[in-house]
Amino acid sequence: MSRTHRTRVIGSTSLALSLLLATGCGTSGPGSGETMQVWALEDAAVNEIVEQGIEAHNGSHETPAELVTFVNDAYKQRLQVALGSPNAPDVFFNWGGGNLAQYTSQGRVHDLTRTMEDNPGFRDSFLPSVLDVAAVDGSYYGVPLLGVQPVVMYYNRDVLDGAGLEPPRTIDDLYEAIDVLREEGVTPITLPGAQGWTQLMWFSYLVDRVGGPDVFQAISDGEEGAWEHPAVLEAMEMCQDLVERGAFGNNFSSIDYDNGSASALLATGESAMFLMGSWDLAQQMENNPEFVESGALGFTSFPALEGGAGEPGAIVGNPSNYFSVNSDSEHTEAAVDFLVETMASDEYVDELIAAGQVPAVEGIEDRLQESDHAEFATFTHELVSEAPTFTQSWDQALAPDAAEAMLTNLQLLFLGDLTPEEFAQDMESLR
Repeated sequence: MSRTHRTRVIGSTSLALSLLLATGCGTSGPGSGETMQVWALEDAAVNEIVEQGIEAHNGSHETPAELVTFVNDAYKQRLQVALGSPNAPDVFFNWGGGNLAQYTSQGRVHDLTRTMEDNPGFRDSFLPSVLDVAAVDGSYYGVPLLGVQPVVMYYNRDVLDGAGLEPPRTIDDLYEAIDVLREEGVTPITLPGAQGWTQLMWFSYLVDRVGGPDVFQAISDGEEGAWEHPAVLEAMEMCQDLVERGAFGNNFSSIDYDNGSASALLATGESAMFLMGSWDLAQQMENNPEFVESGALGFTSFPALEGGAGEPGAIVGNPSNYFSVNSDSEHTEAAVDFLVETMASDEYVDELIAAGQVPAVEGIEDRLQESDHAEFATFTHELVSEAPTFTQSWDQALAPDAAEAMLTNLQLLFLGDLTPEEFAQDMESLR
């Protein structure tokens, strides 16, 4: 459930055009020894905040920094080509997890572990479950840049109240709610099945609830037989059972998230629940503000599985985006100073909150309570703060070819056109 495109970053239709659209905030080009380059994606609100951090850095350091931004579709390939070349950035945006591990395996990323040890206040200012996504083999290689985006269970309070139901706390509660809501003539759960990443949310949560986070870690590490782990097969069976129970209605495969129709089904009461990332609040505010302002939009964590190996507080989604330092940078010290002085500063955190984000920083509950949509912001922060693990979206963590095959297979699985065993065998063949 990679959410780069779901944060409203617009990409171009071709790599050539994308590279032409790359824009810099300074005059020197990549690889200039006179400036420290910070590469990021184009996002007006976020880039403005990063620019303020750069201005503060430039006011107290001899080596000036400049921000260079790229449209999303071009960025990964541009970065892959640039790292290790004279045109590489000094500080670069990444998604953490498997994406970052790819670069560390090539020796392209500066190890920040000593920096963390020498600055324990800085290290401990971040939520551990989020910071750990930038850890590879026990060493830290990145610092959280943006807010957290866990996947949560939204619900329509009026619909559940009308059916005499509470938000499901366990999977058994969920099954019971599905049966009751179907009798009421309400689609129990919205699922925008036209896009495989929405089904991945169910699959990844269920794998974690059944088998715990080590199951996906084995998949991510490419271990032989990992896709055929009993927890993976059981989670697939549970996904198909939900479909057969009528949890998602009869036309889920034609529902699209990006056009707003899925969120609207929850807002209008045509469905009762919706598993989606925290970014859906912005979607609802944009298209269905009355639903939010009336207090009818509820939210809770994904149900626990009684008897499962996974912890009930574990979450999945997009922990954050990260800034890392190029190991070949001529300005390593200045780059590290930029991260330490900026990413957890009060000014940077306050600007993220003002932009509607929930920073991956400890001890900001009071500030979140004064923000817009304070109830949801504090809920999100508490959910992540208390999470024993925060598993990165699988399609972010896996190699692109494997991620694409997985999403295609998930759609076939939910349609009943692929058995769990066939799914697992196919993914094993790509390992």
